[in-house]
Amino acid sequence: MDPDGGSGGGLRQPSKRRLPAASSSMADPHQLFDDTSSSSTPAGRGYSAQQPPTVGYPTQGSFLAEPMSNFAMAYGSTLASQGKEIVDKNIDRFIPVTKLKYYFAVDTVYVGKKLGLLLFPFMHQDWQVQYQQDRPVAPRFDINAPDLYIPVMAFITYLLVAGLALGTQNRFSPDLLGLQASSALAWLIVEVLAVLLSLYLVTVNTDLTTIDLVAFSGYKYVGMIVGVVSGLLFGKTGYYLLLSWCCLAIFVFMIRTLRLKILSEAAAEGVLVRGAKNQLRMYLTMAIAALQPLFMYWLTFHLVRVLVSDPSHVLYVLVSAGPGWLQTCVGPAGPGRGTGPRPVTAAGRRTLG
Repeated sequence: MDPDGGSGGGLRQPSKRRLPAASSSMADPHQLFDDTSSSSTPAGRGYSAQQPPTVGYPTQGSFLAEPMSNFAMAYGSTLASQGKEIVDKNIDRFIPVTKLKYYFAVDTVYVGKKLGLLLFPFMHQDWQVQYQQDRPVAPRFDINAPDLYIPVMAFITYLLVAGLALGTQNRFSPDLLGLQASSALAWLIVEVLAVLLSLYLVTVNTDLTTIDLVAFSGYKYVGMIVGVVSGLLFGKTGYYLLLSWCCLAIFVFMIRTLRLKILSEAAAEGVLVRGAKNQLRMYLTMAIAALQPLFMYWLTFHLVRVLVSDPSHVLYVLVSAGPGWLQTCVGPAGPGRGTGPRPVTAAGRRTLG
């Protein structure tokens, strides 16, 4: 009994000593299960004593790393702000990006009236741009103010209409449409650069900016759209008639608009001062206006379908197409027939035989 009691007492004493040890590490014995099941505490009780060294080690490294990271962040932000200021100054020197918001301040009423003015400028009387506190008012308040909304939308619409025209002729391809877009954009850039160079050589004191010239040069796409659509609907006769009207309208529009810009000194006096310098300015104004019809015809004449009334086999030779399109351009031209070569049937063989 005694050995059993001694053995039993020996077994109970270690158990009594372990319970206070567990309770000493944990204030509440009910928290033992909560701590072991949570992800924030280690899985075993023996690892709880190793947490302070692991927590203290990164604090020693961060004591040296944090000042360096803060210095790098401050230095990087300073370089970024300085680079942004330099880029903004250099861009605004050539193209005032901050003023682009003014050229898109339009509404539906302005767009409708401006399109009517571009197509029918003959009855318009007042061409002066309105100012408020030495600054031009927004385009939605003045129909004479230049904008970029109509030129940008007209350029995109022109590309869509060009793709439609090429598709009706079975000549559509992404490469050909991209060539059409790049050529139109390249001619626009060349035109603006030529006008800027001419203004510099003639030494004209004007308030025309580069964006103003882009806007005025982009208005011709409206007439180009009208010409191509009329060509698709009514053939070459409708194309030449409506394109001629649009060319005349854009010529009158450019003359009456630019003469107040380029001839600003004479317009301020109310009379045209005669002289060699004033004649050069007048010739420059007329040259800029005369360029618009030339570009309108050059960029649209190859998009109009060639209408042939002969029902026999004919050869379509399109100016804008290369030699690769020669085979697709040979075919019957009768009504309801395609433009490609038609396969010979058995009845055709008997007829030919």
